[in-house]
Amino acid sequence: MTDSFSRRALLRGAVASAFGVTSLSAITPRALAHNHGQSSELKGHIRHSVARWTYNFLSVEELCRVVQRIGFSAIDLIGPKEWHILKEHGVDSSMCNGAELSLEEGFGNVEHHSALIDSYRKHIDLVSDAGYTNLICFSGNARGMDPEDGLKAAVTGLKKVLAQAEKRGVVLQMELFNSKVDHPDYLCDSSAWGIELCKRLDSPNFKLLYDIYHMQIMEGDIIRTIRDNHQYFGHYHTAGVPGRHEIDDSQELYYPAIMRAIQEVGFKGYVAQEFIPQRATDKEKVESLVSAIRICDV
Repeated sequence: MTDSFSRRALLRGAVASAFGVTSLSAITPRALAHNHGQSSELKGHIRHSVARWTYNFLSVEELCRVVQRIGFSAIDLIGPKEWHILKEHGVDSSMCNGAELSLEEGFGNVEHHSALIDSYRKHIDLVSDAGYTNLICFSGNARGMDPEDGLKAAVTGLKKVLAQAEKRGVVLQMELFNSKVDHPDYLCDSSAWGIELCKRLDSPNFKLLYDIYHMQIMEGDIIRTIRDNHQYFGHYHTAGVPGRHEIDDSQELYYPAIMRAIQEVGFKGYVAQEFIPQRATDKEKVESLVSAIRICDV
């Protein structure tokens, strides 16, 4: 038995045992209901997803099977090389990536525009040809730049790819990060900066990826921000605060109320779990995802 085969077998067992069953193929809605003491059906008001990188102890194929057994069918932050795996399993790529240079080198700095424009033109076509919609982008770091100069640079660079995005039906989504804990010096670190960028671009194919974890750290007031500015938000990410870990009673955000606010404004896009599971075993980490989906399924 090879090491890789042994690892896959162990993971399949861990994933299956998280649902109280003996095999991955046996993870059914009924098993979920039995294991968690509640209805097995998701309500359908929220379109759920999960970030690939936070469950990278599973292969993409294994993660596809897990999310389908839980009752949803979308994975965030996967690039073109693995889209064929999603298609084999009927799973949506809810937020595509791969066009970015890095989180620090983004549209807010003109020195990166040439490489970014070439990459985004290529990936816009790839996303559209694959039948997907969302493609992530980043402001990058300020590196001493005034926020207004960063806005002007981002408008200049993004306008050079937005016409193509509009033509191909692709929505560019700039993620909001916190610059206090995780991403020092990041330009798009407030909803106000991102919303102003949306207003200046004035395109239905540019939105903000509103990361609830990051914005709780930077500014709080999550529910009112969503209610007042939801037209600028095309996608949401979740995680517990503090720590970016499980959504449970150890953290300060009350996600059922946040999810109801998202639902009430008529949002039809995806909400993706992007917490880093801290439970000890793979079985418990998968259980964390099941629990988070249930909490957010209002």
